[in-house]
Amino acid sequence: MIDTHAPAGERHDGSARRHFKRPAERAFTARERARVTLLFGGLTVRHDQLMAAGIEGLGYRAQAILPPTKADFQAGREYGNNGQCNPTYFTVGALVNFLKHLRDEQGLPVERILADYVFVTVGSCGPCRFGMYEAEYRLALRNSGFDGFRVLVFSQEAGLSQSEAAEVGLALNPLFFATLINAVMVGDLLTELTHQLRPYEVEAGATDRILARCLAICQEALRQGEDANRAGMMWRGLAKLLSLDDADSYADLLAQYRGQRLCAALERCRALIEAGFAVDYTRPRPVAKITGEFWAQTTEGDGNFHMFRFLEGEGAEVLVEPVATWIDYTLYHARQWMRDRQGLAAGDMPWRGGLRQAWRYRKNLLLLTLASKLFRRAYERRRLALGGTAHALASQFELQRVGHPYYNSRCGGGEGHLEVAKNIYYSHRNLAHLVLSLKPFGCMPSTQSDGAQAAVLAHYPDMSFLPVETSGEGDINAYSRVQMALGEAQAKCRQEFGQALARSGWRLEDIRAFVARHPDLQRPLLQIPHPPGVTGLAARFILYVAGQMDRDQTWAGRKSAVPAEGAT
Repeated sequence: MIDTHAPAGERHDGSARRHFKRPAERAFTARERARVTLLFGGLTVRHDQLMAAGIEGLGYRAQAILPPTKADFQAGREYGNNGQCNPTYFTVGALVNFLKHLRDEQGLPVERILADYVFVTVGSCGPCRFGMYEAEYRLALRNSGFDGFRVLVFSQEAGLSQSEAAEVGLALNPLFFATLINAVMVGDLLTELTHQLRPYEVEAGATDRILARCLAICQEALRQGEDANRAGMMWRGLAKLLSLDDADSYADLLAQYRGQRLCAALERCRALIEAGFAVDYTRPRPVAKITGEFWAQTTEGDGNFHMFRFLEGEGAEVLVEPVATWIDYTLYHARQWMRDRQGLAAGDMPWRGGLRQAWRYRKNLLLLTLASKLFRRAYERRRLALGGTAHALASQFELQRVGHPYYNSRCGGGEGHLEVAKNIYYSHRNLAHLVLSLKPFGCMPSTQSDGAQAAVLAHYPDMSFLPVETSGEGDINAYSRVQMALGEAQAKCRQEFGQALARSGWRLEDIRAFVARHPDLQRPLLQIPHPPGVTGLAARFILYVAGQMDRDQTWAGRKSAVPAEGAT
């Protein structure tokens, strides 16, 4: 409490007031790379483990912190400020409890922890508490007895917080970012495939067992890295044309884009999945698309009430949101920002200055456009290497087109217009029966999106959309609300499945008998067409198999005039 009767610059006890300053930390230098472990986390277990493998391949020591639990939430509230949002408490508490585990259970002295571990995270400004994460980490670390623990924060605006060091320990070059992006892509694909296959597996636990082996294969590929020699000559010529410095680094970047070793690893995973287990696609499952605030829609644990597992337990197929969508969005938003500001200062410049500005604009726009196209192409190559059943990235232009009338696409913060746009995109294109938006309590950008969703639902009354706020507690109430919305989605799914059976002209028993005699129809990565107006995988599968049965002469005479209604 401020003492208004004390003289300026003094406290009520006579001591001088001191303004808060960012604490000076010992820099992480290149000489420490062989000894210091980089800690990070915040995404799914697969993403974090793949990123750790990629960082190790660059010569660092890396370790991912496990997804946070309610105990981490309580630690974040205990050691941090009041009034913070859900992701802050969970992620800050996870770091504190990890360090306490090293100190209290493994017996490492605090001095050793401060010297041998560094936490790397992301920071930003914007209309949310995300910009205060760095201060929260430092406050909680000080209050929990780890004052002086090094936190490296990379932000979109200022780069790395310790980049001014003479021998910077964490080199943020194109190869570093390309390696992380490769890990994110693979993490997205393996995560989506897990949720796509698990509801239909014949043997319980088979999906998790086989995908764990796939994860290990991809980790090893990321540790080995890519060969830049083949890509070097081509990129060095392009780098010289665009007047780029450090052409060798960009040659490494192009090698990461090509991803020869990584794509080969994904093809091995594809063969492993195909031979590993069987699926039964005749069981109808409503598709629940996950959107919302970035962290809440991504994490797998207490931070979003284990919502993915809960939905699967209720009989749904979960369509998760890839992290790659947000990366693609940032590239698209940067190009839009650049176009909006083209030539704003040209009127105050002589003609030569205007020409130089025009050249810089064209060059930077070309680089952003090239980066966006290479990123999307790289994701598609990896998606096809893994079988092509995971969804392709949504078009950012299409998302802007459908979302802008309800949420101005120039607004930044959080996911911008994406929450609104994805609700329309996935519902209107028959990609989901239910859109579930997960967000922390009091998340301002996501709350703004919920306000715009009222207008969306007024124009699209057939949509099934449910926003759910998460906190450290309150999971029972959230489950109850989700169950009610999921009941409506299940009714849509069953109706759609019955219509598919009627349209096929076959009984469900006949279709299952045909599938049993054709093992190729029980393959996990079977390519099933997506007819217009059909959402569920089971309904699509019924129509696909019925077409094969109609062409099979041995089954032609068995077709029933009136197929069985309903589903089992």
